[in-house]
Amino acid sequence: MLEVRSLGLDGVLEIVPRRLGDERGFFSETYNAETLAAHGVAAIFVQDNHSYSAAAGTLRGLHYQLPPKAQAKLVRVVRGRVFDVVVDIRKGSPTFAKWVALELSAEKWNQILVPVGFAHGLVTLDPETEVLYKVSEHYSAEHERSIRYDDPEIGIGWPAATDRLQLSAKDRNAPLLHESILFEFTA
Repeated sequence: MLEVRSLGLDGVLEIVPRRLGDERGFFSETYNAETLAAHGVAAIFVQDNHSYSAAAGTLRGLHYQLPPKAQAKLVRVVRGRVFDVVVDIRKGSPTFAKWVALELSAEKWNQILVPVGFAHGLVTLDPETEVLYKVSEHYSAEHERSIRYDDPEIGIGWPAATDRLQLSAKDRNAPLLHESILFEFTA
């Protein structure tokens, strides 16, 4: 079993798998398509990704892929902690440009579901943080896009001074939301 909680944006969920422990350690079923489908999650995941960040304050995002290679993501932390952010980038959506954040950690054993039509980013809160995430479509450089992490229209309240964050040149120079190719909202 698992706990599922809506985070206030359409389809963005916190998922907490159960851990069964004894003196040897624990066992946890971290992904089960049938169980998630019973909670309304229809995404079929086709690729697993693993990122490692050596330093706290490493920012990755805000990333997304355009159709026909748009991705849903199921993100979890296996070592350390992150401040994980999801932004609605569906033009015409009642929550367009709104964001939610959740601390994901190995200790909390929680996950976040990022649906298609949302940008995703995170900043590490601990050194030597490892993040695993499933995606519903294969990576495509042609469809990959980024939005500036410090876009004032979005106004993300990152838990660290933005001038102290470590990020790639690609993320630092990403376009603002109003300059980006986005998704169209369909009700």
